Amino acid sequence: MTPPTTTFDRMTVEPITIDTDVLVIGSGAAGMYAAIEATRGAAQVLLADRSLIGRGGATVMAQMTVAVALGEEAPDTWQNHLTDTLAAGRGLCDESLAQLLCEEAPHCIRELDAWGVGWARKDGHITATTAPGHDRPRCVYVDFINTGPAVSKTLRTVIARNQNIRKASDLCIVDLISSDGEITGAVAYHLGSGAPVVIVAKATVLATGGLTRLYRRNSASANMGGDGYALALRAGASLIDMEFVQFFPIGHLAPRLIGMDPIMWDPFRYKLGGRLLNGRGEEFTSRYGSDEDGKYVLTRDLATYAIFKEVEAGRASPHGGAYLSFEHRTPAELRAAFGPVIDRLAANCIDLTRTPVEVAPIAHYHMGGVKADAAMSAGVPGLFVAGEVVGGANGANRLSGNAITEALVFGRRAGRSAAARAGRTSPPRPRVQDTGAALDLVGATGNDGTAINTAAAIARLQQVMADDAGPFRTATKLQRALAHIAALARELGERPPRFPPASGTGKKAGFDLQRLEWFDLRNMLMVARAVVESALNRTESRGAHQREDCPQALPQWQVHQRVTLRDGTLCLSGAPAAAAALAS
Repeated sequence: MTPPTTTFDRMTVEPITIDTDVLVIGSGAAGMYAAIEATRGAAQVLLADRSLIGRGGATVMAQMTVAVALGEEAPDTWQNHLTDTLAAGRGLCDESLAQLLCEEAPHCIRELDAWGVGWARKDGHITATTAPGHDRPRCVYVDFINTGPAVSKTLRTVIARNQNIRKASDLCIVDLISSDGEITGAVAYHLGSGAPVVIVAKATVLATGGLTRLYRRNSASANMGGDGYALALRAGASLIDMEFVQFFPIGHLAPRLIGMDPIMWDPFRYKLGGRLLNGRGEEFTSRYGSDEDGKYVLTRDLATYAIFKEVEAGRASPHGGAYLSFEHRTPAELRAAFGPVIDRLAANCIDLTRTPVEVAPIAHYHMGGVKADAAMSAGVPGLFVAGEVVGGANGANRLSGNAITEALVFGRRAGRSAAARAGRTSPPRPRVQDTGAALDLVGATGNDGTAINTAAAIARLQQVMADDAGPFRTATKLQRALAHIAALARELGERPPRFPPASGTGKKAGFDLQRLEWFDLRNMLMVARAVVESALNRTESRGAHQREDCPQALPQWQVHQRVTLRDGTLCLSGAPAAAAALAS
């Protein structure tokens, strides 16, 4: 996007106005596929992202596998895939969304194949591997360290050739525009110049990813702080299942690893039987219900629990996790299993024959999100959602490999639905009062920025979420988290800090990180509160939500909790009658 040439005084700058049929916010796999599909419906698309197009979000960092019932490696059907998806979801999957995911995945995978993604092949057919939770080989890949980047590159290439898709990087979306109850675009500001931007659209797709940035240790890009959830809430949509945050037990912790997925150790551990050791060099999983005996048999939730408890007991590795050791394997075995990964590790000064690596549970994925139907409509006219922004398909726990599948399938469906709406909708004409509040925030000169250190506040929030709303929760911890979140919200205030002038120019500076972090915190604090309140209210343990003070899964809790925003206050509904009465 070209910055404006007018004066940068926020009190006098007129916003840049962009008109489009379909606005897609977020350019991971879900957003890019949505944009491509929308053009097939004869729509003009603006693909907007705060990062470089196709290079932010989770997809580009995902180096593992994609679940799809192609039936080439072993006989398979989408119904089998659905059965495993529902089992992983612990009774909470929205079956219509789960069926859509499984039924339409083969077409998306084959289309990517036709676009040249390069799925691994054996004997002329796309090969697959078995991942945890699947009853047969079903997960396809490019290679074990390049699947996500290959998917992203392929979609970027398709978009680059599509003249009906305009791309706008460096846009921070502040709020969606609501006109008489319908979403008619968004207000943003350009990070490079600070200039306000109004995007007018007949249909808008949120494809901004999940919320793992809320946690100190996570596996995704730094821009995944729950923006889509907060934008949807303020626009009148509902969130569901916000308490279900998936933690990956053996995320890479140390030594430093550059350019590789922090969850890369999983397939190699179950191929080679990597040993989990505490800080004293002792195997410890037998203390928590499983003696692995040199094999990878521990489920993710139990492995997370075992590591968490060893750290809690003071037996952590130096960086606060556990050791993962392959030292009992020969160099030949390591090379056969890891292939070129061995060389990538060597470039990071990691020699698995000589030393273990340190691993720890990290926030990896979010099962909750915006309540949507099978058309990806968010229940507010003009608003659609895609990818990890969508809640409900995965229930209480996502099946391994379903993340990129979900991005592709839901992105394609959202783009199709958005184009259909655009085709039957007249160009909207937002009024001044529809954009005024958001533009006022963009142009705010309220305080001098000294009230809050935004970078430190984000770090504090991440620590609070890790300590008190992490893999294992109690009412005491969650109530403490709510108090910290409320204190941070008061400290943040209702208006961003003043945009500092560039030295000697009299103009406003671009790429003001403090300002960006203020808007990030505005969203992150709202989403964190939705997670914590939902977790506090669900007085049972189910899937990724584990309450140490309520350890059993209860049949009356086989329900979705819904979060809405009313007059600036988060409202929670959907709890069983008995639980609601107890809470009151």
